Amino acid sequence: MSTQLHPYLNFDGRTEEAMRFYAQAIGGELTLMRMGDSPMPVPEEVKNRIMHAGLRLPGLTLMASDSRPGEPVVNGNSVHLSLNFDSPEAQDAAWNGLTEGATVTMPLAQQFFGRFGVLTDKFGMSCMLHYNKEG
Repeated sequence: MSTQLHPYLNFDGRTEEAMRFYAQAIGGELTLMRMGDSPMPVPEEVKNRIMHAGLRLPGLTLMASDSRPGEPVVNGNSVHLSLNFDSPEAQDAAWNGLTEGATVTMPLAQQFFGRFGVLTDKFGMSCMLHYNKEG
């Protein structure tokens, strides 16, 4: 038996923008399903909101959706996306993409446990980027 963890993010009407940003920053194949594309009836004003988005790349499936009307999204500090890279070049590329509009909490630098940096991206998600040549 195998279990995989797929982070699932919620945004208030910004899922498509956020997921396109992540796809550009870290790569992967993006799929989007709008609420209006589902078989369930939805009010006209929410038809373009994202019911389900998936960004798939080797070793990561990131999923997301827009919140339902009347259910505000509250970003907190209890969960971080930990992105682990197999090369410093891949880490640099992702860091450079994700820092657009971000608040850097800990600049990308060599630490005793590997090369590491922390930021809160422009959508309020906390991301930790880690590379360790030892694995």
